[in-house]
Amino acid sequence: MSVPATKKLWQGIAISFAIAFAYATVLVKLFRDWWYDENYSHGLLIPFIIGYIIWVQRDKLAQVPVRSSVLWGGAAVVCALFALWAGVAGAELYTQRLSLILILSGIIVYFWGFKLLRMLLVPLGLLFLAMPIPTIIFNKIAFPLQLFASRCAVWSMSVLGIPVLRQGNIIELKPLNSFDTRKLEVVEACSGIRSLMTLLTLAVVFAYFTHAPDNNGNGNGSGSGKRFGWLKSYWFWRSVIIVASAVPIAILTNAFRVSGTGVLAHYYGTAIADGFFHSFSGWAIYIVAFILLFGIGMILDRFRPVQAGDEQSERKSPEPDTAVSISPVVSAEGSEL
Repeated sequence: MSVPATKKLWQGIAISFAIAFAYATVLVKLFRDWWYDENYSHGLLIPFIIGYIIWVQRDKLAQVPVRSSVLWGGAAVVCALFALWAGVAGAELYTQRLSLILILSGIIVYFWGFKLLRMLLVPLGLLFLAMPIPTIIFNKIAFPLQLFASRCAVWSMSVLGIPVLRQGNIIELKPLNSFDTRKLEVVEACSGIRSLMTLLTLAVVFAYFTHAPDNNGNGNGSGSGKRFGWLKSYWFWRSVIIVASAVPIAILTNAFRVSGTGVLAHYYGTAIADGFFHSFSGWAIYIVAFILLFGIGMILDRFRPVQAGDEQSERKSPEPDTAVSISPVVSAEGSEL
């Protein structure tokens, strides 16, 4: 091993230990939330997914020219450390967690530059999606989703002629062969925010691993030489559409799940909402939602426009020479070979 390689190795180890020491409490609490909070249990897989992405792209990452930016990288590191201090002083855990992403970005820019940071935006984005959001924001999102799911359940039951009454997120219905009404509450776990966070992460992973590189092999659509040439890339907008479609898919599939639970509760009692059916329907909804995401990707690929680079590559491809040239052979008796 050469001296520069050894120096870079020890430099990387020192930086890793410094980050682990500064963010030890943040990392422990983050892992604890991933382990105990079912809304963010997908975060347990994020480090492995990020590691796999970096391992697969290791050759491309190694070929990125080093254009370090000491000014911008150092400023990002200072801002991240200030955000960490402010989060600890104000007991705001989310600020501390965001500072972890900021300091990683700053270190990348400080030592390697913005081009490497651009290639690592997806791993950093996955880490951001795995960060538990503040409770006040979580409730602002979860409660409207609860109301929407309960409205959809009441509407579907009314279409089927089932008498039902809704009070907020509580559905009151009368099961068959019963003289008393029962209440079915659409709790926070049934709001769909859990499936929303997980499906957003799955959408990013799916869009990334089905993203085909452009003609230059960089996959960012910058082959045109323009600074914002990636805005004209089909693969960029395909990824945007797939990730954006994860939001309505997660909301609608969860509303369908709650509606189905309400209908079954009318025929088989409210006990159907607990136990095996509740867990099974949750997994089934994940599968259905991912199939819908996969279908959207297939539809987009079906109507993929032919880009100029594809036409040029087809024009430059040599056509096979089907003509067989046969040279005349003259045989003469007694000729010597």
